[in-house]
Parts: sequence; structure tokens; C-alpha cells
Amino acid sequence: MAKQQSDTSRPNQSKMYVPEPPFRPGDQPDYSHIAVPAMHSPHRPDPLCDDHETAEHALRLIRVMRFNGEAVGEWIPDLSADLKRDMLEDMVLTRAMDDRMFAMQRQGKMSFYMKSRGEEAVSVGHAHALRDSDMVFPTYRQQGILIARDASMLEMMNQCLSNSGDPLQGKSIPVLYSFKKHGFFSISGNLGTQLIQAVGWAMAEAYKNEDGIASAFTGEGATAEGDFHYALNFASTYRAPCIINVVNNQWAISSFQGIAMGEGESFAARGTGYGLATLRVDGNDALAVYAATAWAAERARKGGGATVIEHFTYRAEGHSTSDDPSKYRPKNDADVWPFGDPVERLKVHLVHIGEWDEDRHEALLADAKKTVRETYKQAEALGTVDAGPQVDDFTMFDKVYADPPELLLEQEEMFKRELG
Repeated sequence: MAKQQSDTSRPNQSKMYVPEPPFRPGDQPDYSHIAVPAMHSPHRPDPLCDDHETAEHALRLIRVMRFNGEAVGEWIPDLSADLKRDMLEDMVLTRAMDDRMFAMQRQGKMSFYMKSRGEEAVSVGHAHALRDSDMVFPTYRQQGILIARDASMLEMMNQCLSNSGDPLQGKSIPVLYSFKKHGFFSISGNLGTQLIQAVGWAMAEAYKNEDGIASAFTGEGATAEGDFHYALNFASTYRAPCIINVVNNQWAISSFQGIAMGEGESFAARGTGYGLATLRVDGNDALAVYAATAWAAERARKGGGATVIEHFTYRAEGHSTSDDPSKYRPKNDADVWPFGDPVERLKVHLVHIGEWDEDRHEALLADAKKTVRETYKQAEALGTVDAGPQVDDFTMFDKVYADPPELLLEQEEMFKRELG
């Protein structure tokens, strides 16, 4: 019997391909392969255009602000200087709170935290373009939406510290906020689950003939999950009045975006295959994020259906306090990201139009730090993870079931007996 030819002798044999990030620790990152668009932006179509008219928008990049602060193109939103300053203040306050809470976690005051540094324009720009009554289904990096909607920072901190002032009674891990009164759906740590819930919420709004919309967020990594595709399928089939936001910050925990097929055309282009309007926006440009969101919101409210928006940005720091990004990417990666820092870009724009200056900006930074510091002192007085007033242990049985099952009631009684 003839010996079978070895695999190595097959000249046309296929090989397993595993995507690799362009840079690893120790490399000098060079993003020259990511071109900042010379044409700046694709045209702005009518919000009720046919979905196929936005196919090019899934492959190009909507931008408003040049790096010198000038605003150009068809997507410039008609915003007052006061509103732009409000957006800058919200972004600065979000970053200041992030820095404080990160430091407190490192000091053992809380168990866990996740920062949104580098992505503040995504949440703040988006929030200002929506109505406060629109329902948001966020991930754990959209705390800027709560800041923009004037949610209580003290309550946010209490939820992170799981202290005696925590309205969730310690039932959620830090940063998985829940603010029903601000239209902020309880965050799930498992990304993707909230997408189909958002589409269902939007379908219910349409069924009731109301003009509210839903806006869902996910990371680029979770677009590889089934829930993402279920959501797009339902959103397309029923023309649900919603916005599906994919925050492409280049990294899903320690896996770079190529593992989620990021080496394809774009994440926004996945909406094209489902017959949805698609936009791809510079996520570090707060005015562009506002403009894209306003376009999608108008389309949804007028019966045009859902829009998929890819926010092209960069996660400047680790995935969480449990993560060390220096293990899988160069330390200065964020510093050379070609689209800059979102806070700095909006500041430069306001200076360019004569509505801001360095002295006012320094005062804003100082005020934000003071506000965060004083608010944290109030939160810490209500307890931290290692000291001070704690959540009553017995609340673990509360607000879980409307009608507690018999087994849970028995466990509660046993727990009370054992603790005297």
C-alpha cells in the first residue's frame, strides 16, 4: 500500500489564520496605515433616505472638527456655544470622576472600576443629541451619559462603593449603574444582551404610537455574538425606532478588534447587510458624534427605522482595574492614536471660535476636581468596601423577587437564626 503523502508536501494546503494586532509590547506604534480622511466627511443625506444610500457612510468616516479647531462639512450641527461648553464640562467631569474612582480602587476603597478615558465624546455627544426621555441601554463605559443627564454623582459613587447609601443595596458590581429615573437601563456585564432588549423597547414604543426611541451600546468585540445579529434582524424586520451603537475602541479586553472580524470592511458595514442605515463616525469628535446621533434619532422618530453607528475611537487605558494593558499593547499606544484626545479637540474648537481660552479651561479642570473630591467625601462617609457603614446583610433577600419563592424565605429565616 502506497504511503500517504505528508501534509507538508501539499503545495496548496490551506493554513489556519489568526488575526494579530499590528503592535505588541516593546514595539513602537505607527498608525500611518490609518489615514485621517482628506475629504473630511461623506455627504449628509436626508434622514429618511433609503438605507442603501448610506452604504458609503459605513466605510468612510463622519468628522466635523479639524485638528486646528475649525468645523467643516455638511455634518456641522447647529449648536450654541453654551451647549458646546456644556458638553466640554460634562466630558471633563466624567474624566475627573474616573480618575478619582480609579485611585480609590487602588487604595482598597472599592473592589473594581472601569474608566472611559478616550471615549468621553461618544457618551456625552450622544446624550446631548437625544431627549432625556429616550431610553438608553448602555455598557459600562457610558457613564458620561449619566453626567450629561444630570444624574447624582453621589448616587453613582454610592453604587460603586456598595455602601449604606447604595440604592441597589450592593446587588451590582461597581460601574454597572442603574438609573431608571434617567432612562438608563441597568447595565449588564455581559455585553450584547442589552441590544435585543433595546430593540424590543423600541418596538413597544412604536406599537404604542409614541415617539420615544431606544439607543443601545456595545463594544466591537460583542458584534461577534449572536445577540448582536438577532438585534439587527429584528430592528430591520420591524423598523424599530432605535440606534445601535458599536463603540470600536480597538480592544475587547485583551483581544484586539481583528478577532471580531475587525479586519473586514468596518463594523458599521454589518448593518448594511441587514438593510439598515449605517454611519461610521470619528468617536473622538464630539460634534460629529452629536450630528450622527441627531440624524439617526430623527430617522427613527419619523418612521425610517434603526441606524447602526460605529464610533471609531480608542480605549486609552485598561479594560478595567483588573487589567494591565502593557501586557498586550505598547505603553504609548494611546498617545499616538491619530484622532487625538476628545476633550482636547473640543477645547481647541471652542478656543478657535473665540468661546474659550486656556485660563477658563484650567479653571474648569480645577472645578471638576473639586466637585469630584467633595462628592467623594460625602460618599465615603456612607461607607466603603473596607470601612464605615455597610449594606445590611439581610437586604440580599430584598428586591429580588416580587413574590419570593418558599425556598428563599426558608434561607432568609435560617440566615437570621444563625446570626442571632
